[in-house]
Amino acid sequence: MSDTLVLRGAMPRERLAVSALFLANGYVVGNWAPRIPSFKADLGIDEAELGLMILAFGIGSLLTMPLIGAVVARQGSRRISLMTGFALAPVLLVLTLMPGVWTAAVALVVLGGLVGGMDVAMNANAVAVERRMRRAVMSSCHAWWSLGGLIGAATGGVLIGQFGPLGHSVAVFLVALGIVLAAAGSVLADPPAVREPGSGRERAWPGLLALFVGVMGLFSMIPEGAILDWSALYLKQELGASVEAAGLAFAAFSATMAIMRFSGDLIRDRLGAVLTLRISTLVAGSGLLLASLADSVPVAAAGFALAGLGIANMVPIAFSAAGNLPGLAPGVGISAVSFMGYSGLLFAPSGIGFIARHTGLGPIWLGLPLLYIIVLLLSGLARHADAVHDPH
Repeated sequence: MSDTLVLRGAMPRERLAVSALFLANGYVVGNWAPRIPSFKADLGIDEAELGLMILAFGIGSLLTMPLIGAVVARQGSRRISLMTGFALAPVLLVLTLMPGVWTAAVALVVLGGLVGGMDVAMNANAVAVERRMRRAVMSSCHAWWSLGGLIGAATGGVLIGQFGPLGHSVAVFLVALGIVLAAAGSVLADPPAVREPGSGRERAWPGLLALFVGVMGLFSMIPEGAILDWSALYLKQELGASVEAAGLAFAAFSATMAIMRFSGDLIRDRLGAVLTLRISTLVAGSGLLLASLADSVPVAAAGFALAGLGIANMVPIAFSAAGNLPGLAPGVGISAVSFMGYSGLLFAPSGIGFIARHTGLGPIWLGLPLLYIIVLLLSGLARHADAVHDPH
């Protein structure tokens, strides 16, 4: 069978399979958010204790990412993606059945570990699909994750209200298991391999290269986490938005980011990863500046929507670049970027809260684009994402 027939036949099926893995992961994470209030009530814990429990989720993710990256480097991503996917499906059910605080904390570490570990493996598989198809797919994969999170968050509360936490967790288990089962037969079987070394400094310092791409991913993800955690409060406290309108900022951001991620691969294939990243960074920074200077809710929401358009492609490009770094197996590079990026999502919001306590949130949106200066300085590293077009 010719390469052309392979590209037109089997590969779209494998692209759909890895997209389904992103969908399943996002669906489980999305269902965790509406579960938190009843989780708190069932365990009889206060807000401070809940904060520690949620931190356990994040710590589980960070501990697992480098371990899974090393395993993927040795075994390829297909097996690990499916193992973590099947293991993730019942974890909310297990969490619901935990009788006390300590066992629930352990279950949350496991949940975070499986979410983070699957994240590394499925991103590595997406890089393998990109290389086999010789075109970008990473942005749309992340769009499927966002769609899964949206579906999970939107339906989770309804299911909890109708059937209680136990019925909800059973439903999540069955849906997530069904998605992973449907994808299992078509997930790309990528052999474990290390990329050929580059030249000069890239050959001598592949770890340093991964660190720089990790910084690029970190500074791309911190503003995303800030908008998630602080945009609604900004609209309400500083722009006088009603409770109903306070969520408009994140809604606008999420909508434009999802739309751009579904179209982002076509843009990247047309413009190249470096130019796409640079344009995206400038658009995202402009959106945050508009939000910081806004004197009304609609203008601020427009700023966050513009930021969503820019941020949408920044993280997927970082993941694609990390998966194609010379001298590193894809899982190792991706785990480094995942670890650094998600560390920012986990810990940066608390630092932002401390600063905002003294300055207000307006200056935060004004200052965050400064991070994008570093992204622009490092944007040349995005050229490694274009290795997906290399037929060799």
